[in-house]
Amino acid sequence: MAFNDLLQQLGGIGRFQQIQVTLLLLPMLLMASHNTLQNFTAAIPTHHCRPPAEANLSKEGEAWLPRDRQGQPESCLQFTSPQQGPPFPNGTETDGVGATEPCTNGWIYDNSTFPSTIVTEWDLVCSHRVLRQLAQSLYMVGVLLGAIVFGHLADRLGRRKVLILNYLQIAVTGICAAFAPNFPIYCAFRLLSGMSIAGIILNSMTLNVEWMPIHTRAHVGTLIGYAYSLGQFLLAGVAYAVPHWRQLQLVVSVPFFAVFIYSWFFIESARWYSSSGRLDLTLRALQKVARINGKQEEGAKLNMEVLRASLQKELTMGKVQASAMELLRCPTLRRLFLCLSMLWFATSFAYYGLVMDLQGFGVSIYLIQVIFGAVDLPAKLVSFLVINSLGRRPAQMASLLLAGICILVNGMMPRDQSIVRTSLAVLGKGCLASSFNCIFLYTGEVYPTMIRQTGLGMGSMTARLGSIVSPLVSMTSELYPTLPLFIYGTIPVAASAVVVLLPETMGQPLPDTVQDIKNRRRGKPKRQQQEQQKQMIPLQASAQEKNGP
Repeated sequence: MAFNDLLQQLGGIGRFQQIQVTLLLLPMLLMASHNTLQNFTAAIPTHHCRPPAEANLSKEGEAWLPRDRQGQPESCLQFTSPQQGPPFPNGTETDGVGATEPCTNGWIYDNSTFPSTIVTEWDLVCSHRVLRQLAQSLYMVGVLLGAIVFGHLADRLGRRKVLILNYLQIAVTGICAAFAPNFPIYCAFRLLSGMSIAGIILNSMTLNVEWMPIHTRAHVGTLIGYAYSLGQFLLAGVAYAVPHWRQLQLVVSVPFFAVFIYSWFFIESARWYSSSGRLDLTLRALQKVARINGKQEEGAKLNMEVLRASLQKELTMGKVQASAMELLRCPTLRRLFLCLSMLWFATSFAYYGLVMDLQGFGVSIYLIQVIFGAVDLPAKLVSFLVINSLGRRPAQMASLLLAGICILVNGMMPRDQSIVRTSLAVLGKGCLASSFNCIFLYTGEVYPTMIRQTGLGMGSMTARLGSIVSPLVSMTSELYPTLPLFIYGTIPVAASAVVVLLPETMGQPLPDTVQDIKNRRRGKPKRQQQEQQKQMIPLQASAQEKNGP
């Protein structure tokens, strides 16, 4: 617990913390671009069957196209032979005249809004429409795998090394996806991109938190959340300016090469060094930070003996190699893991149920993207105020509960109340964004240093399970139109009750071992403070007797 005192002596929020936090926040602007990129690169434009080559599109070609109830050409059906006279209203006649069949010559797309998407390039419509969802699900599978793999590697190899690898991986795989010659290769590179995105998000949060004093951790978590929200505005603008999917994929991937280059200047977490038993590297990192912060004298006072005395517990902890199985073997960690997993799953499940169906709102997809990004700004500000004033538990519980209620009420509104339904969806999305903001910070503060990154990785893994299951739930709309909304709303409401089983971490030092968590639950640190105050009273009294009134 003495590590926070060392940070304060070396400048607290000094020049180093300001520079490193800023450099770690910049790539977060592009996280939203990759997570919801397929809203634009896989958008489905209006389309209908392509008439036979010998047909004249303006005259005879129309005779091949059945019409829906709105008088528009059917998307996935064509007549088996050209029809003379008025077309049938629904194209479902199966007798000799007016019989229909699936499109046999491909499709014609309306390129006015989306000139080129993976849907138009590889014809992911009608019977192949499920492949569009498969691409997004495989990306989320990659995020899940990345959370497991890179969360564990970061606890073993360090946060900085894994971050550098992830920045290079997202740059390379993102560019490769832009040049993919076919759909399977595109999916493979998107999966690899998802893996690196998970590593970047987790390690950026952890590296920031472990270099910041206690009272600033909530500020850092909120800044990361705002960077992600601003990234949604950025995505809407970039997607509007670059409507071709290959070019858009390049634009959101190439900047990571610049991030990869400057990430070599990051300083590894001294807290991780000490927890790994590397006292020499801990001293070197702290002295480097002292120089950058202009605290050369305080840095010069540090030596191996001082660190051994101050970080005795961290050095002892470094001898214990924790693995992901410890989250299930240890009763204290198992309780935290199960509760946090439910919160991660519920937040991600409902969040992606809303944000990955922007075309379903019936308005401009670019406008909805901007609105969804705009609602995050006040939502996360309110969340930040609650986190710092009332605590992490009230913020987490309220955000999930309100999100679930908004979604459930949305499901009960009539379909023609589009403005009210869209407003409720936007409000629910804002609450879920606040929940994400809180759960990242909360998880990093609850788990001990010895397994913090693995715990964050496992939490992110359960979140990805939610984002993978979410598109499958949307298919239940075929049974009942509003059934997906009732499912999306029920899960967050149920998960909000789990928060009462978790400890409050506001104003508490980061735990380094499981014993620290047990002491926190028993209130041992507070008792120790009270005992120290009692011991100081006789000393003060004796000093007054010696010095006189």
